[in-house]
Amino acid sequence: MSIETTARALTIWLWAALALSLLGWISAGYPWPICVLAVLPLLAPLQGLRRGRRNTYAWATLFAVPYLAFALTELLVNPAARWVASMSLLIVFAWFCTMILFLRVSRAHRG
Repeated sequence: MSIETTARALTIWLWAALALSLLGWISAGYPWPICVLAVLPLLAPLQGLRRGRRNTYAWATLFAVPYLAFALTELLVNPAARWVASMSLLIVFAWFCTMILFLRVSRAHRG
């Protein structure tokens, strides 16, 4: 299995983990409709990520920034949600890194 294929598969797994971690905010006291609404925008890049479209990977990296900001903010200011915020932060950062990895190896592979 190539690095490109591995990066794509890992990106999809981390996308699913991020969606589940956002639903995990329910256990930290957030209302479930807000948690579900936070997951809905994640559906936008899913099709392009699954197909390995480089342009989707490029804009999805920017798409991850609000989730990074939210998790970092909650980690710093909400003691009751620190454990779920740290997990979400770790997952969204890993998701961001795997998308960058895919973009780098797919460029090198095609070039």
